[in-house]
Amino acid sequence: MKLVENIKESYDELVYKVSWPTSKELSKSSVLVLVASIILALIVWAMDWCFESIMSAVYGLF
Repeated sequence: MKLVENIKESYDELVYKVSWPTSKELSKSSVLVLVASIILALIVWAMDWCFESIMSAVYGLF
């Protein structure tokens, strides 16, 4: 009996209490995540390139 009650309460909360984002808000958030991901990828790439250059210089000396 508790399972059925829990499912009904979950459904009511999902339908009546949750505020879903509008299409415009969702697209803005998606663009923000995309831009942040690209910036983070560029930072990681730059760090990798610097580390590779340093290691090539260090191992090139020996």
